[in-house]
Amino acid sequence: MSKTLPPMSTFYLIRHALTDLVDKALAARAPGVSLNATGRRQAERLAERLAREPIGRIYTGPLERARETAAPLALRLGLEPIVSDALDEVAFGDWTGMTLEQLAPLPLWRRYNAYRGGVRAPGGELLLETQVRVIAFMARLRDEFPGQSLALFSHGDVVKVAVAFHLGVPLDLCHRIEILPASVSKVSIGDHGPVVHALNWTEP
Repeated sequence: MSKTLPPMSTFYLIRHALTDLVDKALAARAPGVSLNATGRRQAERLAERLAREPIGRIYTGPLERARETAAPLALRLGLEPIVSDALDEVAFGDWTGMTLEQLAPLPLWRRYNAYRGGVRAPGGELLLETQVRVIAFMARLRDEFPGQSLALFSHGDVVKVAVAFHLGVPLDLCHRIEILPASVSKVSIGDHGPVVHALNWTEP
């Protein structure tokens, strides 16, 4: 007699909505970076779309922009978001707050973008360390809540490395994956491995 496999758990991996620093500077883990007016509208529309999905739990990174993006969906679903450091932004150390224009001439920044898997931001973390913490977190949630659907609100690079892992894409190529503000990527994980259902899903 064949055994029934545990049900797959489904994760909605969501990048925070727009802030004034997106595509301009590395906000990284700096406090006080909130959604702008466009971002708040994105978060509301995101909540409207996801309210139709069977989401039973909401987790969010600790930074304001992630929590603010999660709030409208939590309100619609009557759920209390759970804050987890596993969903925090990449630690960019000394680069925190620098503009992309300031970073562009730095040799280490160029090395970082050429070799994402093996170059550490000064005073920060390897992207591999980011990937390990978010994948380990998802694996734990899958074990704790088999068959459930969970929304994880985080940051662009965090979502990228999670998606890259489940697609089998090397970290050095993860920059080829586009993750826009307020986008959703959907992954189900079962005993036979992951299935990626959606990538960088944004409003029509």
